[in-house]
Amino acid sequence: MSAPGDTTAAATSQGRAILMMLGAILCFSIMDASVKALTAKVGVMPGLWARYAGQMVIVLILILPRIKTVTRTAYPGLQIARSILLMCATGFFFWGLSLITLSSAAALMAVNPVLITLGAALFLGEKLGFRRLGGIFAAMLGAAIIIRPGSDIFTPAALLPLCAAMSYSGYALLTRLVGHREDIWTSLFYTGLVGTVILSLAIPFTWQTPDAAGLALMLATAGMGTMGQLLLIRALTAGEASMLAPYAYCGLIFAALFGIVFFDEWPDQWTLLGTLVIATAGIYVWHRETYQR
Repeated sequence: MSAPGDTTAAATSQGRAILMMLGAILCFSIMDASVKALTAKVGVMPGLWARYAGQMVIVLILILPRIKTVTRTAYPGLQIARSILLMCATGFFFWGLSLITLSSAAALMAVNPVLITLGAALFLGEKLGFRRLGGIFAAMLGAAIIIRPGSDIFTPAALLPLCAAMSYSGYALLTRLVGHREDIWTSLFYTGLVGTVILSLAIPFTWQTPDAAGLALMLATAGMGTMGQLLLIRALTAGEASMLAPYAYCGLIFAALFGIVFFDEWPDQWTLLGTLVIATAGIYVWHRETYQR
């Protein structure tokens, strides 16, 4: 039996982890809104480059005292592959943000937890029962409700967040393979490094000089993205991933609010229904994986 002090300390740590998780999701949502505004000014590539180059600078500053240790990896191939997949996920999502509403893009991206479950069964040998299949089917149904024929987003652009979700799922599966065998800062360093190098080679061909507002949005994209990553790391250090996972769906609420406030994007009833179906499916799959293995 735990002592009262131990219980109180655990509750405090859990509460702190939840607050940091919510802070991370809020930062990512602000980043997404900044990107949507930025792409209208300078296009997708400069925003994507700002996201990675800004993170790389901040991470380098933070790891400088132990850079030799952090940059040492036993899995260079996996680190490069997962970094490329994460860059593709970010690129597809940013591209989608420039073409469809913020809430729709966020909702379609939110199918990634069930795609990770499917990928884990196909590539990692994890079991996939009828209930998990049901959750995957429900998430795809939710996506179909949002993209439905006849809607404003029934265009090829609506596939971009789904491509982002698939790329992110591949990144998550490779990250699972690396697991705790690598320092989390090593993984963060390589995701920033690979993205920055590749995008820096491409940016001269697509660069558009931003005005003062565009520059502020680029700084917000880099700052919020990096702050979100750091808060997420701290949250996962202080609390269990299984406990924190459902809070990620708060991002759907933030996306809807920012879409209304900053872009006058009001989600219709079908988008809200599809979003609810996707979130419910994701939470159901999380519950099955966490408590009913």
